[in-house]
Amino acid sequence: QVQLVESGGGLVQPGGSLRLSCAASRRIFSINTMGWYRQAPGKQRELVATITNGGSTNYADSVKGRFTISRDNAKNTVYLQMNSLKPDDTAVYYCNIRTVGMDYWGKGTLVTVSS
Repeated sequence: QVQLVESGGGLVQPGGSLRLSCAASRRIFSINTMGWYRQAPGKQRELVATITNGGSTNYADSVKGRFTISRDNAKNTVYLQMNSLKPDDTAVYYCNIRTVGMDYWGKGTLVTVSS
């Protein structure tokens, strides 16, 4: 069973930065996309950013220009660099890896943006 482990969450002041990482416990083949989603208290889970096997990226409008997604295919790892963080970015961030026929999720890492 493949496990995804997120790291890098924490408490940061508004305007600050964090870098999230997500690593798979073993090699995953036939990956289509890797991505990050988030769920704020009382809200539904929403897409933050995705990156395809070819490197094409997609971002939620709310994070464009502030967040950058990247991946290391050899390590089956995906990253999310978050800059200029706002209180509205407070949420549990989940890693996702999607292959042909399988959808893997991490358990989430909490990001809190507060002064």
